[in-house]
Order: sequence, then C-alpha cells, then structure tokens
Amino acid sequence: MALALQLRPHFPPLVSAPIPTARRCDLFSSPLGFAGTRGLGRMLPLSSPALRSFSARLDLSFSSSSATEAPVDGWGEGDPVTLVEFVGKGAGDDLALLFSHLQYASKRIAAVVASPFNAELGRRGKAPAGSASSGRDAPKPLDVVANEIILSSLRKSRKVAVMASEEDDAPIWIDDHGPFVMVTDPLDGSRNIDASIPTGTIFGIYKRLEELDHLPTEEKASLNSLQSGIHLVAAGYVLYSSATIFCISFGSGTHAFTLDHSTGEFVLTHPFIEVPRRGQIYSVNDARYFDWPEGLRQYIDTVRQGKGQFPKKYSARYICSLVADFHRTLMYGGIVMNPRNHLRLVYEANPLSYLMENAGGKGSDGKLKILSIQPVQLHQRLPLFLGSAEDMEELESYDHIQQKINPGYEV
Repeated sequence: MALALQLRPHFPPLVSAPIPTARRCDLFSSPLGFAGTRGLGRMLPLSSPALRSFSARLDLSFSSSSATEAPVDGWGEGDPVTLVEFVGKGAGDDLALLFSHLQYASKRIAAVVASPFNAELGRRGKAPAGSASSGRDAPKPLDVVANEIILSSLRKSRKVAVMASEEDDAPIWIDDHGPFVMVTDPLDGSRNIDASIPTGTIFGIYKRLEELDHLPTEEKASLNSLQSGIHLVAAGYVLYSSATIFCISFGSGTHAFTLDHSTGEFVLTHPFIEVPRRGQIYSVNDARYFDWPEGLRQYIDTVRQGKGQFPKKYSARYICSLVADFHRTLMYGGIVMNPRNHLRLVYEANPLSYLMENAGGKGSDGKLKILSIQPVQLHQRLPLFLGSAEDMEELESYDHIQQKINPGYEV
C-alpha cells in the first residue's frame, strides 16, 4: 500500500548551541497550537506557566550517561519539536537514526491497520505450525505484516544487532556491528481489529552485550534478548487509534508525540508525562472475578465501593487492548492489570513498566518489581500490574493478588 507520508531523507546537522530560552515556548506546540502534559483533555496553552516551566527543563539530559547530548539546529520560529530532533538532542546520533526508522515503520503499520482491507486479512489468519503464539494470541496476517515491517526497518537502520519478537520463536540476528538489541510486540491487540478497537506496537531497546560477541550466533542472540528491564536504554509504544501516538522514555521522563498528518511528522505534544499519584479507574477483565484470588477480589470490592484509602468510588474501564488501556492509565492514573500468567515479560511487561516508572508510577507482578525480574525464557509469561504509585501500594498491601490458575479458559 503506497504511503503519502515520506521520511525526510536528510536531517539538520547537530550542533552544540542550546535553543534560546525565548523561543522554547513556541517550539513545543501541537498541530493545533497547544501542548499537553497529561492527556488530550488536559492541554496547556502556549502561554501557560506550566509550559514555560517545561521549556526551562529542556536543558536536562534525559538519556543514559554514555549518550551524547547534542541539541538540534534548524528549528524555526513556531516549529514543533519532532521525534527525531528530540531523540537526537538527548540520546545521540545512533538512537536518533534508529528512531527515524522506527517512526517510519510505525507510519506504515498505522496505514495498514487503517486500511479497509485489514478486516479480511484478520479473518484469514491462522497460526503457523510450531509458532510461539497460540490460541487467543495466534498470529494473524496483520501481526506478521507488522513484524516484517519492523524487521525491515531495523535492517535498514544498521543500528540493531538482534531483534526478538513476540511473533517469532527465536531472536533474529541482524547485524554484527549494531550497537542495540530490540524486543517487540509488533501489533498488540490485533485480534480485536475487526471491531476497530485501538491497537499498538510495544518495544524495548538494550545495548548489545559486546562480551558475548565470541559466542555462536543463536546463543548470543538469545542471551542479548534476555536482559532484565533495569538494563533498558529506551522503551516505547505506538498507539494506533483516533490519533497515532508515539510514546518513549530514555530513563529520565516519559514523552509522547502525536502524528501530524499534514506534515507526516511525530511532534511533541506530551512532554514529561507525570501519571497522577492516585487515579480513580481500574482496568481489568471483570468477567473473571470469580476466578481471582481472595486478595484481588477484596481490593476491587473495596475501591469500587469507595471504602479504600481514597474515599471515592472507582470506575472500571477495560478495552482489552493492552496499549490502549495502558495509555489511558498513563494519562489519567489508576491501575491496569492482568492478574494471571498471561502477559510476556520480555516484550510487554518490561517496556511498559519502564515507561510507567519514568512517569512516576510503578510496575509489579503483584510481588516483585517487574524491572528487577531476570527473564529465563523469551516468551516467559507473568501477572502484570501497572499504575499510579499510591494505587499500586494499596493494591500490593493485599495478600494473594496473583491468579495462579486459569479455570475454563486457555492462557
């Protein structure tokens, strides 16, 4: 499918001069002339004190200590900050080039997802023999297409040594000299795409472990992909919905960019997202209530009656698309959870926990911090609880919130 949106073939040169303070408030504008910090319903006018405060914070480095900080020249008066410019300023040339290819891949996936022909593709989907995914998660052609789009973009970037995908049985070695490792769920929520429910791409980026370079390809590919979440250098997701949103973190803050269809650029609309310390929404499949352990049932009963630590009744919001439920939680607070051993540590739990923690929230399996868990298998599953710090602390104060059995339905 031909795309009208094309990636700019050349980027402005990187220089060391900072952006003048007087211009910064104008830089962080969305296509509509506003910038936001928590959600589309909480937009900040360009003249607001909060946005001026953010502008002053731009000089902070949000990358790992080894990254090269280099502000981007060429921003005209009133120009929005694009994704590639933002990454190039704070994370260095290698990540900037990698993200230029990732954003191109996300635009292609967004176009495929929005195509009038995708419903027929979904109905034809069958799981390949021996695939790592099965049952409800059996890959459909859209999953496969998204996977191939991402793999092709990573090959062209020459910046990724190995890609591990939820759709593949084993990691794919790409380039001996690539400095990064990428793990991904290429198209989360695709089984609901016939109903036009939002979908998303989830990814995490690690540094290649050079000390493993002497090992056979299959072994070093696997070990590089099994790094714990504390070693992430970047993570993100792309939400394909009424807007296409590219949300990223490099370890100091979580930031979201919205696709401006008039220019084909992702522009910064949600800088330094801060998830509220307490929300009023829980997101979980309530139909499984009677399968839950006693502790989780007690927590849900308590908060929805307004008898918890926060004296207001909680509401349930559940889309059954992880990226969509997570994005809403990031914007408005509360908790998104799946208490059974269902979500994958490498491809979903680690990247989303990294984003949530860098926005001031928490990620847990109900007992342990997600980022502290050492993966032992590429497709390892676990319970996942993500959300506002105070909500997470209250939830974890209950015993037995992990669902250990799955009666009546498959994992």
